[in-house]
Amino acid sequence: MAYKLTIELSERDLKHFRRELRRAREAVGIADDEEILSAAAELVASLRQTELPDFVTDRLEKLETVLEMLGDADWKLDEEERNPVLSALAYLCDPEDIIPDDIPGIGLLDDAVMIELAFRELRHEIAAYEDFRSYRKSLPRRFLLKRDSATLTAKLARRRSQLMERLHRRRAEARRRGRG
Repeated sequence: MAYKLTIELSERDLKHFRRELRRAREAVGIADDEEILSAAAELVASLRQTELPDFVTDRLEKLETVLEMLGDADWKLDEEERNPVLSALAYLCDPEDIIPDDIPGIGLLDDAVMIELAFRELRHEIAAYEDFRSYRKSLPRRFLLKRDSATLTAKLARRRSQLMERLHRRRAEARRRGRG
């Protein structure tokens, strides 16, 4: 039988977690983006090899999508869009975060919260990227084989531009409504 636990985070709580995210990013300030992405990919791969609580495994697929999004040469995010997720990944890769990861059962709870916060802040970017991946996958085979790379590049750039405009509109609307 599943047990549902609901935790409401106040603005003060959210400030605390965001402060921890900034600290994590600053702590690895000498690490470049690729080092953080590589460490996060290695962590995800190792997590896939272990038995994890469902609250962690439920987020791994989204985490893998975010890692793919950040590494996709056809989908460039600007610094403002990359920083929150890189901070969350840096936090995730730190085994000595708020709750040390080696504590059985709850060691990854804070990591799951941080990932969830990052997902919520990046929900428009993730949705746009998933649409972009679907579009790219739906292209005729000749494009996917890159036989016509100039046309492929133009089509992907046009679609990316459309999706970026949409995500910026959605983000602005969410801010106006007071939801991030």
